[in-house]
Amino acid sequence: MEREFIKDYQRIVIKIGTNSIMQSQKKVNYQKIDRLAYVCASLQQAGKEVIIVTSGAIGVGASTLAYDEYPNTIAEQQALAAFGQSILMGHYNRFFQHYNQHVGQILLTRDVIDFPESLLNVRTALETLLAKNIIPIINENDAVAVDELDHQTKFGDNDTLSAIVAKVVDAQLLIILSDVDGLYTDNPMRNPEAAMLDRVTEITDEIIYMASGKGSEFSKGGMLTKIKAAEKMLAAKKAMIVTSSEDPTSLFKILEGDAIGTLFKSED
Repeated sequence: MEREFIKDYQRIVIKIGTNSIMQSQKKVNYQKIDRLAYVCASLQQAGKEVIIVTSGAIGVGASTLAYDEYPNTIAEQQALAAFGQSILMGHYNRFFQHYNQHVGQILLTRDVIDFPESLLNVRTALETLLAKNIIPIINENDAVAVDELDHQTKFGDNDTLSAIVAKVVDAQLLIILSDVDGLYTDNPMRNPEAAMLDRVTEITDEIIYMASGKGSEFSKGGMLTKIKAAEKMLAAKKAMIVTSSEDPTSLFKILEGDAIGTLFKSED
């Protein structure tokens, strides 16, 4: 089995996007959250250390308030993020408690990572939660994050955030759960001959071209942001997998070494 080495990975970051959290713009995918909670609780029970990076605060907030479309102004988006984040964590807490697994919320802004003292505090907080067998659930602090010339506080997307978190906690593997199976040579919706890549060892111009394209209407990311995350993971000599979020229990097979999704890992 060519991915046998994955069995030895103990600390794993799992990122799940808005498309996976939401069934539609007005419906939360409770079954998906439940299955993710079941898988992560089981992995913790088996001795793994799991960190979750989640999107979905604005999506959950908009669905709760029955919005037909997302607001356009930053102030309204940030208010919706603040409202939706507490509801999102309520969903996670409820489903994880069903499997007797505690979770803890951490909201980050970019400047916290950029300063050594605050970075140390973030790392200490995460390590302490893991030591207490509490799964950290991380999101960008969208309610306050802004981008200014002299003070950048936004990560921009949670694919980037998840790669940064993996580096902060020295995780061996980042798994990005997405609405696609992996990286394809072309858009499989348009080209029936498009093939999914099993492994990528370096980020080339050709790989970036394959990943180019617009994300969905209610998420910030697309495949290109995942490639940028992979670039960070490869630079840190760590592994990353992009795979479908359709069935979170596939994570069990991935961590047993099954070739599911696209693996980003440099040559040994």
